[in-house]
Amino acid sequence: MFGIVRPCTHRLSEGLRIEWMAHLCGLCLALRADHGQFARIVTNYDGLIVSVLTEAQAGALPAGRRTAGPCPLRAMRTAPVAMGEGARLAAAVSLVLASAKVRDHVADRDGLLARRPVAAAARRVAAGWDRAGARTGAALGFDTALLVDAVDRQTGIETLAGPGTPLLTVTEPTETATAAAFAHTAVLAGKPQNAAPLAEAGRLFGRLAHLLDAVEDREADAASGAWNPLTVTGTSLTEARRLCDDALHGVRLALREVEFTDGQLVHVLLAHELRRSVDRAFGTSSCSHQGLQVPDGSFGPPPGNPYGPTPGNPYGPTPGNPYGPTPGGPAAPPPPRPPRDRRGLIAGCLVWAGLACTCQMCCGSYEDPWSRERREAPCQDCGDCCEACDCCGQCGEGCCCCGDSCGCDC
Repeated sequence: MFGIVRPCTHRLSEGLRIEWMAHLCGLCLALRADHGQFARIVTNYDGLIVSVLTEAQAGALPAGRRTAGPCPLRAMRTAPVAMGEGARLAAAVSLVLASAKVRDHVADRDGLLARRPVAAAARRVAAGWDRAGARTGAALGFDTALLVDAVDRQTGIETLAGPGTPLLTVTEPTETATAAAFAHTAVLAGKPQNAAPLAEAGRLFGRLAHLLDAVEDREADAASGAWNPLTVTGTSLTEARRLCDDALHGVRLALREVEFTDGQLVHVLLAHELRRSVDRAFGTSSCSHQGLQVPDGSFGPPPGNPYGPTPGNPYGPTPGNPYGPTPGGPAAPPPPRPPRDRRGLIAGCLVWAGLACTCQMCCGSYEDPWSRERREAPCQDCGDCCEACDCCGQCGEGCCCCGDSCGCDC
């Protein structure tokens, strides 16, 4: 799984979490349906935004959902998943962008791809994904040649780039590709008036994706000698952060011009979670996975003296009936029976792997892989959903996306 918009499910309301998972699973199943099982490995968090945008403009319809069967990545549970043209466009875009990512790793001779036989096999796989994406795109009226051309131009631009080259010159091909994908969602939704603002939002989203990838890989690329746009052009992290902040602001402004039937999930992903992605890449945010969050928002031990007296009268009577049956004694109730539908060792291990890979064991609640009991994950508070988001100050209204609605139309 790759992508820059990776929301912690604990920050999403129950309704938005179900919607987000529906689009993620819909993308995965659309890849399988159109291109086979192997194509599912290109499922990514950013590709599903194309599906989300399409549905947000057209509106959710019963025909746009179906119930998928049990899946190890969903703890062997059924779930509603998105289907239709939005999911198929997301699949086509994901294939082409994954192909570009593979070719980029081949060019950088990363890991096993430094070996010629492996690199040749990777190029064949990438070419197959290009053709598969083109077939699906053509069926939807979308010319994926725009994406392929952008990817091809990227290589030439990187070859010519050097100290002093404007960083936005290097990000232009990615911007062009994502702008085309975002704009076509307006065509699929039957709202051509949205194409221009969505193209602008997509262009800036592509800029962010390119910049954040460069920031996150900067140290590793320097150690391995791989090409990195920040290092090659001599761009500082301060300048990169400025460009990212400008792009964030531009995405919000562009989305204000789009006519959505229901834009709640779009707003959460492209206004709030996109900001968190920038903070995460630049190391300016924290998550409560690292410790216990106390009421003032900091992380540390619970307030008060942990060794102080028990609240109330420590010498008072023991709560409950002191003359009741002793636990475990002859009059005690029998222990609860273990669930009858426990999974076997192998099946439980498979479910555990799926839960771990999708971070469900880290955030929110999940079903125990073996006993099927509901358990709470270590992360119970990933921060305020409006934290580090200045969109409310820009529109001058109150904002809270913690529920199913947002009071800030930005």
